[in-house]
Amino acid sequence: MGNELNQERQGGSSLVVGLDAGGTRTRAVLATAADGRPLGEGAAGPGNALTVPVPQLTEHLAEAVGQAVPESVRDRVVAVAGGFAGATDAAADEPGRRNALAALTAALRRLGIDAGPPLIGSDIEAAFASAPGAPADGLALVAGTGAVAMRITDRRGTATVDGDGWLLGDDGSGFWIGRAAVRAALRMADGRGAPTVLAELVGRELGVPGDALPGGASGGAVRRLSPDVVQGVAEGASREARHEAVPPASGAAAVGGQPAGPARTGAAGAATDGVTGSPVDRRPLPPHDDTPWSRLHREAYRRHLLPAVMAEPPIRLARLAPLVVEAARDTVALAILDEAADQLTEAIRALDPRPGERVVATGGLLGPEGPLTSRLEARLRTLGLTLDWVPDGRRGAVALARLAHQGRT
Repeated sequence: MGNELNQERQGGSSLVVGLDAGGTRTRAVLATAADGRPLGEGAAGPGNALTVPVPQLTEHLAEAVGQAVPESVRDRVVAVAGGFAGATDAAADEPGRRNALAALTAALRRLGIDAGPPLIGSDIEAAFASAPGAPADGLALVAGTGAVAMRITDRRGTATVDGDGWLLGDDGSGFWIGRAAVRAALRMADGRGAPTVLAELVGRELGVPGDALPGGASGGAVRRLSPDVVQGVAEGASREARHEAVPPASGAAAVGGQPAGPARTGAAGAATDGVTGSPVDRRPLPPHDDTPWSRLHREAYRRHLLPAVMAEPPIRLARLAPLVVEAARDTVALAILDEAADQLTEAIRALDPRPGERVVATGGLLGPEGPLTSRLEARLRTLGLTLDWVPDGRRGAVALARLAHQGRT
């Protein structure tokens, strides 16, 4: 890339800048306007246009663009496009868009880049445009720390499902999975939930003393209850674990991938209320008599675990999602991952997809090695849909910048 940039310095071709400004970091790419060939890259801090104050956002944008675009070629930049978390192009006065436009305009002015008004969109729109051919229409799905699905029409988001943040939504996300792991651990500890290795894994991750863990400091007490270790674990216990392990469903449940009605049937025929997904008349769960974890130690576990969770921002629960993947031979962990895939499927279903319609996905849960990829692909096949995965929105932001330049010339 360095050699190509050196050659471009000797030429006089027009250049564009694309920005992918997400909740974790901001990335900028310098590319040729003619064919989108990347020439330089830069990175800086978070770029969420709603949660990062405008002065700080300006600093991050200036740092990323400054790294990507050498001073000697800044006068040749003809268009800049940014996909921002927390922003859309739906309305000029949308708060996230307004913040992003103000910050990016100030950053470009500081760097001496005069490329006309920058194009502002959402990071989801940029990710969708990153698919081969820079598509204009279809469905986009993001599943990382958060989760959101969007219908894209003429390169703009026209309908959104979820993306409502950790408090109200993000169902099926890394946060959702991490929270489900903690809930499963706590429910095992207080006697409401099925035995699961997640209690030990979550406890160790959050600093619970070893003697308060299931089985004591050596751990491993419930591994023998996992279906791959003990043949003949009751099918009913497996079903019970599924309903006990996961957070309440916030909409349609996934039993065979079909939407739930106003009421569902849980394990052992217990009715569920259809709103929280909680069983109304739940049969007692398998006893903990076989697990060397006394009530005294369970109470100590809860006393240590709850303050550790509460001491951090809630979104930090997303860091526990890999523990669920690690424990994927455990019945409860499997149920969490399956339910997460169900939630993402329902988000896509809510956009009324047409068979064969393009679905572009991004986020750590859905990459080539993502823990939900195969699960989601299997569910989407029943809807006549397939996934295109992209690593991020940088390529799409460059494509949008090139299109903006073409529209001006």
